[in-house]
Amino acid sequence: MTQALILYNSLLVLITFGLVVFLNRVKAERPFERTFLLGIIQVSAIFLATILFPIDGFGWFQLLAWGVFLYIPLFLIGSGVILFNQSRLFVYILLVLVLIIFAVGVDAFLVEPQRIEVTHSIIYSSKLDQHIKVAVLADIQTDNPGAYEARVLALTEAENPDLVLLSGDYLQIWDQEKYDAAVIDLNKIFIDAGLEPSLGIYAVRGNVDHTEWNLIFNDLDVYTFSNTESLDIGALTLTGVSWLDSEKPDLVIPGSQKFHLVMGHSPNFSLGEINADLLLAGHTHGGQVQLPGIGPLLTLSLVPRSWASGLTEISPDRYLLVSRGIGLERGNAPRLRFNCRPELVILDLIPIR
Repeated sequence: MTQALILYNSLLVLITFGLVVFLNRVKAERPFERTFLLGIIQVSAIFLATILFPIDGFGWFQLLAWGVFLYIPLFLIGSGVILFNQSRLFVYILLVLVLIIFAVGVDAFLVEPQRIEVTHSIIYSSKLDQHIKVAVLADIQTDNPGAYEARVLALTEAENPDLVLLSGDYLQIWDQEKYDAAVIDLNKIFIDAGLEPSLGIYAVRGNVDHTEWNLIFNDLDVYTFSNTESLDIGALTLTGVSWLDSEKPDLVIPGSQKFHLVMGHSPNFSLGEINADLLLAGHTHGGQVQLPGIGPLLTLSLVPRSWASGLTEISPDRYLLVSRGIGLERGNAPRLRFNCRPELVILDLIPIR
């Protein structure tokens, strides 16, 4: 990826510089139309340069982010300098565009990934005989556990939940030595948080987790689901779904006389015959980028995009909650969120008297 970044940036430096030089030479001939045309050429060049490199999809997004947040503003600034004496109004428009891109970049890379939101939802059911507060932590998905994760767990403890559910993807690290060190760090953060909900803490595996993922919960009273199984935890029935089963859109899970809560990592399992009152998942990160009026651009799941974030009644008295998650996609992906804050989900399950 490092080599691809060097080549990509070198190519875009040449393209951006060449376009600005060309604009400087022809600025006396319809400068504003030419600026617009050259801007279209640059955007097209950014997309074409991105897909030239044989890397994974997340790597393409990282290259695209470089193009959008660095080279488009550089072209706009260069154009503004060249045309400053021809039209101050046009230059001010270019400046506004640069400021908008800059503001979006600051928000997406520096603000939103750390701006955790505590979201509250309520579900009423005649199958409940007591009020249960559930905390859902999805996709902690870090490669450097530290103050942010500790803050999230402190927020969880402050909510005083009766039940804590962890829906997978805790660490995204490929190097085994670094992974082992991060396991120790995240384990200590969980221990220091002192979570002791009355109905317990339960965790399933996510798709980026190593086979020894449950070591994260050493010396903690956390039940980890190795396979798909159902537990009677007193007030309700809890089914934990293995990460392989959670990917199956034809999964079948029988019902329960009690309020039945089913938790998996991917929301794909919700398309199957799941006889339950509440289905919980993560994995999508809410898309990490949501555009106003459009929603998430990418969910990496089979469920409708409208299901990929938040609480949805997918059939009468049957709900699916997909959390936007705590962390970010790591590896080659750009570390950003836009209009899609990380979230700690608090669910109040309330009996109908």
